[in-house]
Amino acid sequence: MSYLALYRKYRPSTFDEVKGQDHIVTTLRNQLRTGRVGHAYLFCGTRGTGKTSIAKIFAKAVNCESPVEGSPCGQCRVCRSIEDGSFMNVIEIDAASNNGVDSVRQIVDEIKYSPSEGKYRVYIIDEVHMLSTGAFNALLKTLEEPPSYVIFILATTEVHKIPITILSRCQRYDFRRISVDTIANHLGLILRSEGIGAEEKALQYVARIADGSMRDAESFLDQCIAFYLGQDLTYEKVLEILGGLDNETYAGLLRYTVKGDVARALGVFDEAMIEGKDPARFVTEFITYIRNVLIAKTTPRPERVLEYSNEQIELLKNEAQYYSVDTIIRYIRILSELSGKLRFATQKKVLVEVALIKLCVPETESSNDALTERIGKLEEKLSRLAGGGAIEIRTVSEATVVADEPDEEDEVIVPVLDEEMQKIGAAWDRIIDVKKGPIFSTELRGVIPTAGPDGKLVLNFCEKETPDGSEDILHSEASGRAFIERLCEGVKESVKNILGLNIEVTYKVEKERKFKALKKVDISDLVAAGVPINMGDNADT
Repeated sequence: MSYLALYRKYRPSTFDEVKGQDHIVTTLRNQLRTGRVGHAYLFCGTRGTGKTSIAKIFAKAVNCESPVEGSPCGQCRVCRSIEDGSFMNVIEIDAASNNGVDSVRQIVDEIKYSPSEGKYRVYIIDEVHMLSTGAFNALLKTLEEPPSYVIFILATTEVHKIPITILSRCQRYDFRRISVDTIANHLGLILRSEGIGAEEKALQYVARIADGSMRDAESFLDQCIAFYLGQDLTYEKVLEILGGLDNETYAGLLRYTVKGDVARALGVFDEAMIEGKDPARFVTEFITYIRNVLIAKTTPRPERVLEYSNEQIELLKNEAQYYSVDTIIRYIRILSELSGKLRFATQKKVLVEVALIKLCVPETESSNDALTERIGKLEEKLSRLAGGGAIEIRTVSEATVVADEPDEEDEVIVPVLDEEMQKIGAAWDRIIDVKKGPIFSTELRGVIPTAGPDGKLVLNFCEKETPDGSEDILHSEASGRAFIERLCEGVKESVKNILGLNIEVTYKVEKERKFKALKKVDISDLVAAGVPINMGDNADT
């Protein structure tokens, strides 16, 4: 027997097997139990949400010889014949290819005759919005007053294209997008039936990119199983076959764009293109990631909005604290405009690269949000020049920038870096991007590395006060000195792996004001600024 695709093999055959549409299933079952069956139904919703499947189940239920609580028994002669497509009185029509007046007139002629078997003649018209104006007009009168033994079920993904005269003659049912958890659980059941193992994270990813469509999710899963035949599915394998990128990649891209690092931002995109990623999908997933960061930053309880695990939401919260709302909204605006252009573009790669440069260099735009970001960067630079003190920008005519004198505790001395610290500063982004775990790389993005005494590397953490006055060292996931010490060990190991250096790594937890002042001696910034190297007493002069 030929292979049957998963979405066909596991298509629901009873109401109990339908996932994510309980509000529709309950209504239809109640109608069937009480005999209040309508003559015309309109099923509308996005692709793969169960419109045609429920229509077929309903057609079986109204004709079933032994229905059980409003659901077809699946065992009688009628149920079996409808299931295999041999039942003559359930007619499925594709309006995309049969959209003319003649097709509708044929239906009108057929309904004059009562069904030869079963109780009802059921017409399922899929993609009904594709019918021509003449076809809709020919259907109107029949749809309003059909014979008692005829039921029409119209299905569409674009309900706004259906004439109001048709809508008013039907019971309308709106199919919801199926939730990520519901899809992931169903995919898990399928894999268990197929005898295949899979990571929960992999199933969650497939469910998310399916965008509420169970059929799409099952097709994606089928593709992954075929590629890794006989193997368990892991998150990395799913990313590879479906052409996706993990959140860590998009987190790095967002970080580079905010820092204005054009080369690294374009490098991330180039790597994605080399791996065969579609530019339009790359942009869409990047928009989704930035949107999730925005929700994590602005929503008190993002878990109510984001369909992610608690661990992923915590990572998004940690990431969100480094970006302003204005910057995130500007990025979403630019990328959304780009997404609309990519559909008809011939040079998609070039358009994406130009958009990434816009994100990195707000000076290329004159919009209000771009100007706001430019002013924010200017204020940050002025604050550094003032040693962390407050900045007062006077009028342009005064042409003066006044900085408060920094407190004595904020005064720092810019060191002359030795050769080892120079190497560490130059490679700092690579050191903290080593994937030793999601919390490792996320937490270290907010740390300031400085050169300590005796050749030590000092990791400076910021100690903030929460609104209730209690102190919160790092974040909720990072409370406790033991966690900080593990981070230090991770950095030490990373430096050894990347640079071959054995250095001692220690840490300090500073108050927020002193922490900001330490930005002047951030070794990665000092290296970028060209601070001289101290080669030791025996170095040639």
